[in-house]
Parts: sequence; C-alpha cells; structure tokens
Amino acid sequence: MNTMSLTTLERGKTTIDAAALEAFSAQLRGKMLSEGDAAYDEARTVWNATVDRLPGLIVCCVGASDVVSAVNFARENRLLVSVRGGGHNIAGSAVCDGGLMIDLSLMKSVRVDVAGRRAW
Repeated sequence: MNTMSLTTLERGKTTIDAAALEAFSAQLRGKMLSEGDAAYDEARTVWNATVDRLPGLIVCCVGASDVVSAVNFARENRLLVSVRGGGHNIAGSAVCDGGLMIDLSLMKSVRVDVAGRRAW
C-alpha cells in the first residue's frame, strides 16, 4: 500500500503514510478501497448518476467494529467523512471528494437487546 493524500475536515490535504494505512487495514474485517482498485468505481456509485465524486478511501464495513475503526481513523487524521447506507440520497451526500467514505451497504442485519434497549 502506498502513501495517500486525503481531504481533511478543513478541506485541506493530509498525507497518510503506508504503515498507518496498513495498520488501519489490518483492523478491518471488510475491505479498504482506493482509486485503481477493481471494486472502487462500483463502491462509490450511488443511485443518482449525476453524482460523480471520488473518495480518497472507501471502507466497506461488514460489522460494527469496522465502523468504529473507520470513525476512529478519520477522527485521528481529521479526515472529511461521508457515510453510505443504501446510496439513495438524492443529493449524493453519501460520497465525499477526497475524504473517507464509510460504506455500510454490506451490513445486512441488526441485533436487538430488548431488555437492555440496545441495537447493534
């Protein structure tokens, strides 16, 4: 994995080195995609075909721990974040340019603890 330049919350750029990206990737059960990966274009495509944004990094979460890892990584690096659920938002806010897109589309189940009033 190479060093990567990503967009920050302030709309500036920050450089994430290869070691940090590899450490982050190792925490994930899902995939991490960037431009050039075979699944990248499909992962960034949303229902509104006029939206054509290029996230710097896409995390394809398969469980809650992936979401936690992605949010923590984004916070630690002050990254611009977008969250993709079903990809049907008309404004295309599920996809950010240059930042970290957290893709929840592979998460297909919910567990509910009725007594504890929690869901995950």
